[in-house]
Amino acid sequence: MLRIAVPNKGSLAETATDMLAEAGYTGRRDPKDLHVIDPVNEVEFFYLRPKDIATYVGSGALDVGITGRDLLLDARMPGAREIEALGFGGSTFRFAGPPGAFSSLEELEGKRVATSYPGLVDAFLDARGIAVDLVPLDGAVESAVRLGVADAVADVVSTGTTLRQAGLEIFGPVILESEGVLVTGPSDADGVETLLRRLRGVMVARRYVLIDYDLPASLVDEAVALAPGIESPTISPLRDPAWVAVRVMSPRATANQVMDALYALGARAILVTAIHNARL
Repeated sequence: MLRIAVPNKGSLAETATDMLAEAGYTGRRDPKDLHVIDPVNEVEFFYLRPKDIATYVGSGALDVGITGRDLLLDARMPGAREIEALGFGGSTFRFAGPPGAFSSLEELEGKRVATSYPGLVDAFLDARGIAVDLVPLDGAVESAVRLGVADAVADVVSTGTTLRQAGLEIFGPVILESEGVLVTGPSDADGVETLLRRLRGVMVARRYVLIDYDLPASLVDEAVALAPGIESPTISPLRDPAWVAVRVMSPRATANQVMDALYALGARAILVTAIHNARL
């Protein structure tokens, strides 16, 4: 059986669980369950702390897992490697300090930097030849400067509001753009390719919709320019030889704009259908 590590809590847990369910796997029903077998799909799920998943997978104890790119890099586990970005749980890591205290990364030399990701930050600074005194903390990093524990912090940034409320400003380059990723270990286990295809199908279904519409045949080239699809639209004849039916996959985020443009062009009976899964 394929052994899959899944986050048991945190921002990645719910979406990872939903994604696996959409991919056809049967996971836990009770949040207290730490081990679930899905005999139909021949997989075992192990629900673990997100920070530990890279260690379990990299050591070969488990075959594959879902975790954050930040957690994978922070673990510094040689056997663990990212094989697919999963498109959820996005976050950005930046440096921050008191207003006006730092204008460049080099000014951190010899300073105290607080972070919940010491492995990630140390590797980033080491690659740039900058030595600092890392202060590992487990959460509430933004308070470290105010409490005198550190001179600067390295933390997750979304809007920057939390850092500003703590009297800090962002400086220097982006440390990392992170998201949920599928990681595998030192050996290629049976079933990983099937899992990967299924998850890719879920990601396609989340990003795209099917658009069907009727159109005068003379306008097909203009319509295809508006909605070219992933490969090529399907065009079928109608009883009226002057008209055709068109089906195309289009990005979900711009579906309404595409519908408006097609209608303005002359398309009618425009329908949008959700995609539940796909294999491309």
